[in-house]
Amino acid sequence: MSFSGAKLALFLGPNLLVIERDDLPDIPYPGHWDLPGGGREGSETPETCVLRETQEEVGLQLSQADLVWSVSYLRPRGTVWFFAAHLPRGAIADVQLGDEGQQWRLMPPGVYCDHPLAVPHFAEQLRNYMDRQEFPSAR
Repeated sequence: MSFSGAKLALFLGPNLLVIERDDLPDIPYPGHWDLPGGGREGSETPETCVLRETQEEVGLQLSQADLVWSVSYLRPRGTVWFFAAHLPRGAIADVQLGDEGQQWRLMPPGVYCDHPLAVPHFAEQLRNYMDRQEFPSAR
């Protein structure tokens, strides 16, 4: 399976965990609100990639069973996987920002989707997930 990376819409209680990207001119979407995830390493599966990146970026160790929804889509650098997971609000205590990003924050998912500094294609995938019957809107 060929893919370039994976991202995670990670809900802690009703809110989405977002990371403010570094403000560097040589990265895509500098200073924008990002989601945990990143590029594939070696022969990783999409699930292994997104779980590793989430642990590196925000210190949370999830399992594949935590991933409740996924979709793949095409970007200029290849196929990207987008996942969703829901953890209890108490997981906030375990969040630790890794080496990338300026800060993390919790944001209502609708606010993220409409935010001028949301990464546009991640906001689009998040909207797709929230429009599905499986989305637990009453958390």
